Amino acid sequence: MTHAANEEPARSDDRSDEGRRTGGRRAADRRAAGRRRPRRRGLRNVLIGCAVLALAAGGTAWWMYEDLDGNITSVDLDEALGDDRPTKEPGTTEALNILVLGSDSRAGDNAELDGAKVGGARSDTALVVHVAQGRSEAVAVSIPRDTLVDRPACVRADGTEVGPAKRVMFNSVYAQAGSACTLKTVETMSGVRIDHLMEIDFAGFTSLVDELGGVTVTVDEPIRNAKGGLSLDPGQHRLDGTESLEFVRTRYGYKDGSDLGRIGLQQQFLVALIGEVKRQDLLGDPLKTYKIADSLTGALTTDSELASLTSLAEFGQSLQGIDPAAMDTVMLPVKYDPADPNRVVPAQPLADKVWDALRNDRPIPEAARKSPAAG
Repeated sequence: MTHAANEEPARSDDRSDEGRRTGGRRAADRRAAGRRRPRRRGLRNVLIGCAVLALAAGGTAWWMYEDLDGNITSVDLDEALGDDRPTKEPGTTEALNILVLGSDSRAGDNAELDGAKVGGARSDTALVVHVAQGRSEAVAVSIPRDTLVDRPACVRADGTEVGPAKRVMFNSVYAQAGSACTLKTVETMSGVRIDHLMEIDFAGFTSLVDELGGVTVTVDEPIRNAKGGLSLDPGQHRLDGTESLEFVRTRYGYKDGSDLGRIGLQQQFLVALIGEVKRQDLLGDPLKTYKIADSLTGALTTDSELASLTSLAEFGQSLQGIDPAAMDTVMLPVKYDPADPNRVVPAQPLADKVWDALRNDRPIPEAARKSPAAG
């Protein structure tokens, strides 16, 4: 894919440059979130998905805790973004908005996972998870990575500045300026105040699946010769870590080959992954729990407020009132860009209706749930 003309060269992502190590303790339960339409079970606890198994490590020895806690990398959003940010609407101060990113870095361990050896990094998965006031309902809004957006001026983790740019691919923002700038871009395009950041890279993703012994998915339509070579017939399949990575990256060789089809596969896989975690008796096998939690926390970046097992545990406990079976997922309404049919743009006024619902802690209108580009 080509990028907009005013894009800057992609920079390799180094997660350690973005964070600092912090301390914490213990682990707790995982819950997801739900708002309306339980038949679209969706991502369930995606916001906690990358921290869930770290929380499950409670009861292990101190050396285990100390090691796992030191794995977590953090981003200081207050320092990175300053004070020029959206504010919460009256009566919504207890509602939460979490930006969840799946990073596709080609640096370090991730380079070995990508046969194409593409440089730089992208955010392959991006969701704004809104936890409603009262912490009993939630909805996850997927942002297609090919969406053209206006990127605000940002400061990178190394202190260098990146200027504003119009009509750039959403997932390229991560490559140009990191996760904090991605969060700032989401706040700028939505007017929604983002409270927390959670990011997991693909190297940790594959290790997590392998430690679980694989994840079972059901394929309704065939996947043929996907970019990574994955081919699946309709039916159930048990995927290992590498196959799972190819599955969530699949675009070409599935349906119309668009990014919108990929979003559906990612949502399906994350449901299966959370189901696999729930099915296994991890607390009954401390060594396995530790190995899984070690893989997970080593791939995890959060905002500084969540960057310890203690903070993650408390956050998970605050979501215990949410029914994971009722997790709702919505794709940001987009339409094909008239100037470039290989890209999409937010479909107005539908996209604004989605963001307005999140800002005001209201259900997303039924009319805004259908994306014109999805057909």
